[in-house]
Amino acid sequence: MCRHLAYLGPARTLAATLLDPPHGLLAQSYAPADMRGGGTINADGFGAGWYPAPGAGPVRVRSEKPLWTDTSFAALAGATASGAVLAAVRSATVGMPVTATAAAPFADGRWLFSHNGVVRGWPGSMVKAASALPVEDLMTLDAPTDAAVLWALVRARLRAGDEPARVLSDVCELLERDAPGSRLNLLLTDGATIWATAWRHALAVRSVGAETTVASEPTSPSLPDWTRVSDRHLVVARPGHHTLHPLPGA
Repeated sequence: MCRHLAYLGPARTLAATLLDPPHGLLAQSYAPADMRGGGTINADGFGAGWYPAPGAGPVRVRSEKPLWTDTSFAALAGATASGAVLAAVRSATVGMPVTATAAAPFADGRWLFSHNGVVRGWPGSMVKAASALPVEDLMTLDAPTDAAVLWALVRARLRAGDEPARVLSDVCELLERDAPGSRLNLLLTDGATIWATAWRHALAVRSVGAETTVASEPTSPSLPDWTRVSDRHLVVARPGHHTLHPLPGA
């Protein structure tokens, strides 16, 4: 089912954001706490995207390797700092490819995106929604996966200038109609704001001082200031601040 995380705040190394916390993405890759029956570990690749400076476009790395085996990323993460990060570790749904291009984050311009969950009835359940996309978008998907098609749906709306919170809400509602029972935790950032949905899967948020972290699971479970996001709610977060908004069916 994957695990993902986004951070906004003072610049710090990728290692400090992703690898060093006691239950950061590194720990969640091999010992997740709340997969809800969607696998046991996240060994089917990982990705990280970060913004090297305010206003700059994101830089991204992706791999089909388990995060805990990639020593080159550990070295990079220790030497690279950013105040805006989105990263994920992947547990591939049975039948979907294990390739670097299937790993989040997906990217377009200033946007980074991740999906934690599964679309029920794939691929047939997504045919109706995907048929509304430009043919070129379908021909240039990063990978033949439910997450890549979800990204194409979100990206098309963002390119049209639609408001991100509305886009994520509408896509969740659309998939609930066409693929009921899907798990649709969507995570999006432009480097200044984070938008995230909790839809049949775990999500938590922590805003302290000038920093905010949104993650599938609290990265420091012993800290008391994590908020568990209720099902069918949307998080809108900026450095040091977040708000929660009900989604349809909440």
